[in-house]
Amino acid sequence: MNLLSSCTSGGCGAKIGPGELEKILKDLPVKNDPNLLVGFGGRDDAAVYRLDENRALVSTVDFFSPMVEDPFVFGKIAAANALSDIYAMGGQPLYALNLLCFPEKSGQDILHQILAGGAAKAIEADTVIAGGHSIYDHEPKYGLAVTGLIDPANILRNDTCQTGDALILTKPLGAGLVMAGLRAGEAAPEIVKAATDSMERLNRYAAEKFSCYFDSIHACTDITGFGLAVHASEMAGEKHTLIIDGASLPLLPGAFGFAENFYATAAGQRNRNYLAGKADVATLSPAMQEIVFDPQTSGGLLIAVAADKAAELCDAIRKDDPAAAIIGEVADRENFAVLLL
Repeated sequence: MNLLSSCTSGGCGAKIGPGELEKILKDLPVKNDPNLLVGFGGRDDAAVYRLDENRALVSTVDFFSPMVEDPFVFGKIAAANALSDIYAMGGQPLYALNLLCFPEKSGQDILHQILAGGAAKAIEADTVIAGGHSIYDHEPKYGLAVTGLIDPANILRNDTCQTGDALILTKPLGAGLVMAGLRAGEAAPEIVKAATDSMERLNRYAAEKFSCYFDSIHACTDITGFGLAVHASEMAGEKHTLIIDGASLPLLPGAFGFAENFYATAAGQRNRNYLAGKADVATLSPAMQEIVFDPQTSGGLLIAVAADKAAELCDAIRKDDPAAAIIGEVADRENFAVLLL
């Protein structure tokens, strides 16, 4: 079975566009519960439900179609991507449930390899896979529903940055562009491997550095299908502008070249359309514009941290994630939510 045969030119794993999501969620009936500390109202990375004064559950779910040919690698990427939301909130994963869609006539060995990849990442995350659910579908899809624990006093929201914060990005950008190059048969093996290595990498190692900086970290999110620019706009909220230095952005090998040659994705275009009038990218080259809108799979963490702790935290993260970089700062709201220079 060709795992990539089911992927469209829009990019595998692309989410429903942020503007579309707002329309879908509008006017849905909602039960108010004071113990639900974080729900879907703020479009945060995971839900948080308080158990008592010192403990809360943090819960997330994510799954998608393959973006690589190797089923074991696909399983690892999908699992790392799902676990990332727990780390972005400041939590620790406890257990996970497999979510699997698979064609009825496909080989059992491929199915086994996908699940084995997910299991390998769960073990690396010190997390148990406790079960799951599977259905037949015309294309494979895989991911996890993950439940973790978090201290209610240390929840990291995606939109609580403060003026003067510095911005840290922990992984390089460009995964969507590299995967588009792969589907076109233009990505060299070493370029694909650099991208898959990054997507496989758990955000656990960056998040483990948070414990000494919780008083200084004001917001965090992971960069996924909405791309850097949209996730940055969510972090900015209504009161702030995120000023990002394009020259400081870490990039995957080959990503800039693919952007220059217009290997853009449909999801990237949706991200651009959504941010029309909300982000100023006019000073960026066309290739860098594609990169900041590029949808990521299992991307890095975007962290807003007090400026006087940023270099120290970034240096600590770089010990395990060498691409981590300080990419900008948070300012009072200007004309745009995001300003890319």
